[in-house]
Amino acid sequence: MLDDFLLKKLSETENAGLLRKLNTIQSNPAARIEINGRKFINFSSNNYLALAGNKEINKAIADAVEKYGFAGTSSRLVCGNLSIHEELEAELAVFKNKQASLVFPSGYQTNVGIISALMANEKNSCIIMDKLNHASLWDGVKLSGSRVFAYEHCDMNSLEKTLKRAHKYEIKLTITESVFSMDGDFAPLKDFAELCLKYGAVSMVDEAHSTGVFGKAGKGLTEVFGVSNKIDITVGTLSKAFAAQGGFVCGSRQLANFLINKSRAFIYTTAVSPAICAAALKSLEILKRSAAERAFLLKTAECLKKKLNKLGFNTLNTQSQIIPVITGSVENTEKISLYLREKGIYVPAIKPPTVPKERSRIRISLTAGHTDRDIKKLIDSISEIV
Repeated sequence: MLDDFLLKKLSETENAGLLRKLNTIQSNPAARIEINGRKFINFSSNNYLALAGNKEINKAIADAVEKYGFAGTSSRLVCGNLSIHEELEAELAVFKNKQASLVFPSGYQTNVGIISALMANEKNSCIIMDKLNHASLWDGVKLSGSRVFAYEHCDMNSLEKTLKRAHKYEIKLTITESVFSMDGDFAPLKDFAELCLKYGAVSMVDEAHSTGVFGKAGKGLTEVFGVSNKIDITVGTLSKAFAAQGGFVCGSRQLANFLINKSRAFIYTTAVSPAICAAALKSLEILKRSAAERAFLLKTAECLKKKLNKLGFNTLNTQSQIIPVITGSVENTEKISLYLREKGIYVPAIKPPTVPKERSRIRISLTAGHTDRDIKKLIDSISEIV
């Protein structure tokens, strides 16, 4: 009976052109990958600084396994809290100019764990969200059960109207990404921070796609806009520029203590592997000295965007290493993705429910590991579609 139900649902998904399947990669998921024995240039990875497989990081992992073993073994509140967890959290707090930090097993879990804990059963509170915030942020909102208001994407006039509308709420948690994961554009963080201060709202910024990539020290867009000290809660991930695994939140010591005591996503899960902590610590060390790689990555992204625009492709308002190419229908998006794959370029189709149907796209994700030759092959191949 269950299988009949599942088959029916899967058939409906397939008929809509939305069935997803896993692609098995048989190599390091870097700028070049191997799938079923065939090599591809990979334009889909979030390995922004090309640190996946870095020898310094691999050695740090091996040393940590030798000292601690690999497994987290238990919840941090039972016997899973190791000195290397606290070392990583101390370094992340300093890096993000905050009093304290707390590491979670995944970026998704971080967002869900923060929002659901902070806003659980708070009757005189609300959450104010950018409409295009990541699914993990929206899922945290759903779990919290809190009243939610959505403002138009990156529209600070809309945010201010929403804040005025929510004036009666004592706690107003206002959330944005800094670099948006699907569109690659920037939130106007200076105006965002000022509006939150003006209306007494708690500010939360997810820097998953900007940490390591933006800022002189790679601290993210909060560094670029000079608002690090004006944002109450900063979220990051260890799985993108850090090329490790997990997520983290930085804020006050009270925030960290509160989440240790109230966040179910932290309390009821096994600790992050000490090997992953070692990887993240070494990545952080490398990341700080990677100004040249950041400059190269962003210069490459700007060059590629201009070439795509010249060919007539819509790349929205991207300002980052994430370049969406709007392809319209689901069918057309799949067709383009498969065509590029035939040319040796791996860039999967992004379609509903990740993005609206009419905004299906291929999402080009650049890394410091891509070369001018890679970009030329991409442009040459995609120009044949025009």
